Amino acid sequence: MNIPLRPEYPPLENGDKLTRDEFEVRYTRMARVKKAELLDGVVHVPSPTRWEEHARPHADLNWFLVHYTVFTPGVTVGDNGTVRLDTDSEPQPDITVVIDPAAGGQVVVDRDGYIAGSPDFVAEVAASSASIDRNRKLAIYQRNGVREYLIWRVLDGELDWFLLRVGQFIPLAPDPADGLLKSETFPGLWLDAAALIRRDLAAVLAALTRGLASPEHAAFVQQLAARRQSS
Repeated sequence: MNIPLRPEYPPLENGDKLTRDEFEVRYTRMARVKKAELLDGVVHVPSPTRWEEHARPHADLNWFLVHYTVFTPGVTVGDNGTVRLDTDSEPQPDITVVIDPAAGGQVVVDRDGYIAGSPDFVAEVAASSASIDRNRKLAIYQRNGVREYLIWRVLDGELDWFLLRVGQFIPLAPDPADGLLKSETFPGLWLDAAALIRRDLAAVLAALTRGLASPEHAAFVQQLAARRQSS
């Protein structure tokens, strides 16, 4: 049985201006709401997601990232997990990839079970939310030190991948040798962006498999293992 909100805890509404504490109190009391975010002190409750514009591409991107973590112990991926960033922002990224704290990662899972700190990698599948993801969220992730940020703009047929450089996001350039996008934070995470956009998952897997077989990925796995042993 659903317990109605008490008067002092009104439902979250788009555009509400709240502190992070106020936002969390209201959000935890709204069991039917599956996604709500606080961005620069303003509440955003997304619309229901469509199959082709969000659900399918989200699953494809999640599969790509999960496949990488299977072969990279010390790296984990999460879907739609709330992230406590700063006092005005608590986003719920579509996909978050982190290096485990024991392996030198820059986030922790706090006593409430939320990620606290800046994830190493955040991905958003953007359809109707493209302007938010490329503007407000980009600025929030940038100032909080998210190391890499990927936006798949489904309706535009475009994919943006940013690296943090001296506090500023810059576009990740494709490798001139093979045209693949190659993460710097996660060696071996190689993406054939054109194949992903056209939903050719076999080609996406082929490129990622090459990355996982690369010397830099092997060195990264060894580095993560050494960190875990010394922690």
